Amino acid sequence: MANKITAWDRVTMARDLNRPTALDYIENIFDDFIELHGDRLSKDDKSIVCGLATLNNQTYTIIAEQKGRNTKENIERNFGMPNPESYRKALRFMKQAEKFKRPIITFVDTKGAYPGIEAEERGQGEAIARNLMEMSQLKVPIIVFVIGEGSSGGALAIAVGDHIVMLENAIYSILSPEGFASILWKDGSRAKEAAEIMKLTAKDLYDFNVIDKIINEPKGGAQNDLKKVSEDIKKEILVSTKKLTKIKEEELVELRYKKFRNMGEYITL
Repeated sequence: MANKITAWDRVTMARDLNRPTALDYIENIFDDFIELHGDRLSKDDKSIVCGLATLNNQTYTIIAEQKGRNTKENIERNFGMPNPESYRKALRFMKQAEKFKRPIITFVDTKGAYPGIEAEERGQGEAIARNLMEMSQLKVPIIVFVIGEGSSGGALAIAVGDHIVMLENAIYSILSPEGFASILWKDGSRAKEAAEIMKLTAKDLYDFNVIDKIINEPKGGAQNDLKKVSEDIKKEILVSTKKLTKIKEEELVELRYKKFRNMGEYITL
């Protein structure tokens, strides 16, 4: 009998350097993609990639957290930890999507928002909070895919959506297991233990009604069959788009509000 996959095993797989990144999925799913840059206030932060993509003649706005696979790429992408400029860039293009009535697809994959002093000085908390508020009111469909790590407000800032999907070996939580253990027990070395009680796996979150769908991965992780996982994500995009675009704008916003309101009430019980 095969050994049971633990929550820590999922954490390890979500962090695997060979795991497909957002750009890998974008390349394999969409017919074309044009990247757009800058927040029109400060600079272009590369830890979040934004752009326009088409699939079956439908244009989407893409918001994707992007990690690197080596030291050079990780420095360029700030290890996938967004600065305020990334969140403001994401909001800029989400508002543009609303203007032109384009569905929004987000790919969540981050250890969390960048915690540096300079990020706080430039309004990290305000940028995240504004995204939460604005996304809750956008009058276009928002489909969210958690493809790797989804930690803290750094993930939630692009994850307020109408349909939330996780890959089987992705994780989604209020903070990292190491951070949780450091706060709860003053001992970051107890991260494995923390992972088991945090309920951060796709199965846990589906059971809690935090997410709507789980996409299975091949044995060992999504990197072992990127094409199959990409096809499954593509199918989910097409089905969800067809369903969500039939809903009137005001009803869509109301349903999104109720979704997160009910989620919050359930979690705090």
